[in-house]
Amino acid sequence: MFTTIPTIMTWTRIFAIPLIVGVFYLPDAFANPAEKNLIATVMFVVFAATDWLDGYLARRLNQTSSFGAFLDPVADKFLVCACVLVLVHLQRADVFVALIIIGREIAISALREWMAQIGASKSVAVHMIGKLKTVVQMVAIPFLLFDGVLFGLVNTHQWGVWLIWMAAVLTVWSMVYYLQKAVPEIRARAH
Repeated sequence: MFTTIPTIMTWTRIFAIPLIVGVFYLPDAFANPAEKNLIATVMFVVFAATDWLDGYLARRLNQTSSFGAFLDPVADKFLVCACVLVLVHLQRADVFVALIIIGREIAISALREWMAQIGASKSVAVHMIGKLKTVVQMVAIPFLLFDGVLFGLVNTHQWGVWLIWMAAVLTVWSMVYYLQKAVPEIRARAH
């Protein structure tokens, strides 16, 4: 369970966090700011791709486990939240966006845990709006980490800012959706 290929790939997303953050603390003699941006962007894209790959391999190799099902979303949330905080520190993302994204992750994780304890986890199962939110975040973050002009055409900072705000809107929308699905269970146990 702890040493299957998919689980090891999931662990790499968690171990990637200090590496991605650490890139921005490298001395300028080792890497200039543009090189740091590129290194962090490539690392994020590679490690974020393991999210799809570990799930695919778990199914393909018949190595799915309840531990892997628990660890996978935790690794995703850690990676996203850490990178959003780095972007706030670098003044590439608004602190309000970070509060929305991180606050939603905490709230929905707690809601899902509670719903699982009362046997109603299907009410807050992953929905398309949550998946869309994740996709937009996973595009916005590397754009903001890169913070430059890609292929001489795409201003990744401008696109990244637009996309991270779009992700924030989708984040709120998905949170409202999950809370609405949970309200009947919450009301039934409010007595």
